[in-house]
Amino acid sequence: MRGAPGVGAAGTGGAVAGGSGGGGVNLLALRSHNAALVLDLLRTAGEAGISRLELAERTGLTPQAVSKITARLREDGLAAEAGRRASTGGKPRTVLRLVPEAGHAVGVHLDRDEVRVVLVDLRGTVVGERRAALDLGAGSQAVLGAVRAAVAGVLRGGGDGASGQGAAGGEGAPGEEPAGGCEGSRQGLAQGDGGFRQGLAQGGEGSRRGSVGADGVSGQRPGGADGVSGQRLGGDDVGSRRGPGRADAGSRQGLAGGDPALLGVGVALPGPLDHRRGVLHRVTGFPEWDGFPLRDALAERLGVPVVVDKDTNAAALGLAAGGEGGSFAYLHLGTGLGAGLVIGGSVHRGARTGAGEFGHQVIQLDGPPCTCGNRGCVEALCLGAVARGDLEEAARVLGAGAANLVGLLDIDVVLLGGRTVAAAPRAFTDGVGAVLHAWARRTGQDAVPVRVAAGGDGAVAVGAAQLVLGPVFGRGGG
Repeated sequence: MRGAPGVGAAGTGGAVAGGSGGGGVNLLALRSHNAALVLDLLRTAGEAGISRLELAERTGLTPQAVSKITARLREDGLAAEAGRRASTGGKPRTVLRLVPEAGHAVGVHLDRDEVRVVLVDLRGTVVGERRAALDLGAGSQAVLGAVRAAVAGVLRGGGDGASGQGAAGGEGAPGEEPAGGCEGSRQGLAQGDGGFRQGLAQGGEGSRRGSVGADGVSGQRPGGADGVSGQRLGGDDVGSRRGPGRADAGSRQGLAGGDPALLGVGVALPGPLDHRRGVLHRVTGFPEWDGFPLRDALAERLGVPVVVDKDTNAAALGLAAGGEGGSFAYLHLGTGLGAGLVIGGSVHRGARTGAGEFGHQVIQLDGPPCTCGNRGCVEALCLGAVARGDLEEAARVLGAGAANLVGLLDIDVVLLGGRTVAAAPRAFTDGVGAVLHAWARRTGQDAVPVRVAAGGDGAVAVGAAQLVLGPVFGRGGG
């Protein structure tokens, strides 16, 4: 588990007692944190499962607390028995596993010319995907409609949408079956039952699930003594974060075609933006978005909780959740150039959530103009070389920017991603690596490795879903 021991995933704060090494604490105020600890261990255990005794040992919770938490998780359909394991003494131990299809999240990558949507289960496995052409400069209503159509399409089992159908047409128009889709999971989304799913659809007293954190995903309500916090997805505690069109069960059913057990929607797009409030700033090349409350506007349209972050931050979060350890920089080269920074296991967003504007460091005074208003930015130089077909020069420029970042932050590894990198991965890893090796020889330090990030050009959309899933498992959305 990441984070300081005894700090609640829901941002409960305050002085705490007990717990060590990232373990749980038996305090009423940290019930949701304890449930998140258990859920995360169930997730990482996989199909093999984990026993209640092991859960108690690894969280620092008492066996009684673990039993109450797991009983509620089983009641809500989040956990199930995975068989029995031989014991060194006494009766065999029952092992439990996470039920991945018990909840889902949607990740949206809103790029300058495309929207990409993925549906993931609780383990982060993609079970549906949709892509469609988009013009980020077409105006807020057109963009919001395109996002809603793409999200509705993936929830209803819509197709790839690469031709633009769905995004440009009527909201929620179904397409063809996506490759690798999971029909059982979609049926579960449309027909889910049980206290957990009913709570998501109805809010109020019946709604109980793991923490979804303080990043704007949902409001929270103290749960019972079993350690599972209740979530009021339809209550007044989150109405202010959804805008004037308060979401209720009917609006969610209209979007998903039933009771979807949908935890929320994470949206990632180019920055800069205010991650905490979900408000855009002057998106590079699209200054008309400055001040637009994207989170609230989308929550009103979709009828579910929404989290907004920069594309590079989302991708970095997804990579960390997927097992990338240490401190690293994710450099995303597509329609623009940016960086996502993970320092000590957590996404670094900065005091004003503006960290990672990597592409707008000036490395050539009086160089070519950049859409940000400066001259000689890494982004302008790199994209210019790509446009000329000079990938060697593009990689050299990217490497110069990466060397500045390595010298400043002393990170462990540089990861490359984005559609431009995906089209020629070897050219960019070799070119950036050569610059970093030359920098290392000059400084007498070991060269920082460079490799292509896992997930290819889908890493941003998958990471956007982790903006929602992360807090459920105590990761706090980064």
